[in-house]
Amino acid sequence: MRASSESTSLVPVDPRRRIVCSVRESLVTLHGALIIAEQQTYERLSGPVPSIDVLIELLQKDPWFTWLHPIADLLVRMDHLLEDDACDITDENVAHLMHEVDALLHPSVEGEGFERAYYEALDRAPDVVLAHFRVRKLLPKAA
Repeated sequence: MRASSESTSLVPVDPRRRIVCSVRESLVTLHGALIIAEQQTYERLSGPVPSIDVLIELLQKDPWFTWLHPIADLLVRMDHLLEDDACDITDENVAHLMHEVDALLHPSVEGEGFERAYYEALDRAPDVVLAHFRVRKLLPKAA
């Protein structure tokens, strides 16, 4: 029995969409590793976080976790781009997003805010280091 070519044809995936999806997926993994690392440090200093609901509230409102917001904001923008059928994913969109990811993920011992907190997370959490390099590997060399 032969399958109809109409029922088995696949819609080609846009390579730009694939790039954004891959970077987004690795950024989600990095964000998760950062949340876990920050939760562990927070709990050492302040005691256990009693539930996931409390953790989510802390992530949204507690100053300890606010440095993570730029990654969450970038993920929201990526989701919007991927989900909005009215928005074309252009080479310019992809290049801009890759540049934003590259610019954000620069740890610095002398930096302030995100750069410094990111450096400290990389220094204390091996899972963050691995996730960081997985994201960096996906970025264009000139990003």
